[in-house]
Amino acid sequence: MTADTDGSRRIAILAHEKFPHEAKTATGVIRYGSDEVVAVLDRDRAGDRVSEHLPDAPDAPVVESMADAPDCDALLIGIAPIGGGFDDSWRPDVRTALERGCDVVAGLHYFLTEDEEFVALAEEHGAELHDVRKPRDDLTVSRGIADEVDAEIVLTVGTDCSVGKMTVSLELARAAADRGVDAEFVPTGQTGIMISGWGNPIDRVVSDFTAGAVEEMILEKGDERDVLFVEGQGSIVHPAYSAVTCGILHGAMPDKLVLCHEAGREVIHGYEDTALPPIPDYVDLYEDLAAPVHETEVAAGALNTVGVDDDKAARAAVDAYADDLGAPATDPVRFGPDEILAALDLE
Repeated sequence: MTADTDGSRRIAILAHEKFPHEAKTATGVIRYGSDEVVAVLDRDRAGDRVSEHLPDAPDAPVVESMADAPDCDALLIGIAPIGGGFDDSWRPDVRTALERGCDVVAGLHYFLTEDEEFVALAEEHGAELHDVRKPRDDLTVSRGIADEVDAEIVLTVGTDCSVGKMTVSLELARAAADRGVDAEFVPTGQTGIMISGWGNPIDRVVSDFTAGAVEEMILEKGDERDVLFVEGQGSIVHPAYSAVTCGILHGAMPDKLVLCHEAGREVIHGYEDTALPPIPDYVDLYEDLAAPVHETEVAAGALNTVGVDDDKAARAAVDAYADDLGAPATDPVRFGPDEILAALDLE
C-alpha cells in the first residue's frame, strides 16, 4: 500500500498488554511522529480510546487485533521488550497486516526480514518489512572528531533506562526551533528512528563501532545546524546497557549534558536488586567518564513526573531534584523546557 501524497502514512501500532506506559515506542510515535495513527492494538484495552490514556496525544481507537483495524498503510510494532524479542502472540497480527498488503515496521533485535513466513507473505502480497534496528554494514570506528563540527552538541543522559531521554531530546529540539534556533534531534534508538526517518540504532551496532556510528551522525548534521540534541540510551550504571551509554557519550563528544530521571524511581528498571546511586554521583560519573575524550558538564536536569498526580507535588519534586543535581531542572513535558534551555544558553 502507498502513503499519502504528502509522504505521511496511515499506521496501526501493536502494543498488546503494554499500552500506554510500557509501550514507549507506541507512545513516542503517537506523540511525535508525522504519520496518522488509525488504531492501537491492545487486546487488554480493546474498546478504549487513545485519548483516555494519553490526553495530550492525537486520538485513535484501541482495538483487539489487526483484523479490527481500519484500512492503513503499515503496522508498527510499538513494543520493545528487554532483549528485543518477538512474541509469538503477535504473529497473527503481523500475518494479517501482510495479507492486507500493509508494510510492517519493527524495532526489535528479532529481524522480521529473517522470518521465512513473513518474508514469503510480504513477497506474495506486495508488502515490505522494515527492521529499523538493523544497522548498516559500512559503520566503522570513531575518529574522535565530533567536536570539530560547528554545532553545539547537547546529549541527554540518564539515571536509568526508560526515564525519558528521547522525549526530553525531542521536546528540547522542538522548543529550541520554536525560539528560532536551528536545532535538530539526533536519533540513536529504534523509536527515535521511526519518528525521524533516519539515524543509527546504536544498541545493535558492533561494540567497536558504537562511538563511530554516533560520530557519523554528528558529522552529517553538525555543520548544517546550530545545535544538535543527541538522544541518549541506557545509563552508565545499568548492568546491561552501560556499554551503549559510554559509546554515545564518547562518540558524540557533547558540550553539555542534560541528566534525565524519573521521580520516585529508586532501583534499576528490570534489575530491582540494583539501587540507583545518589543524584550527585551521576554528575561526577558522566563528567569524569567524558573528560578524557571531551570535557563536558551536566548543565541541567529533566525530571519525568508522569507518576506524580498533581502539579504542586510535581513542582516540589522538580525543586528537590534541582537541589540534588546542583543545576536548573524541570519536567519539560509538564512545565515546559524554559529552565533547561536557559541553562544550555542557546538563545
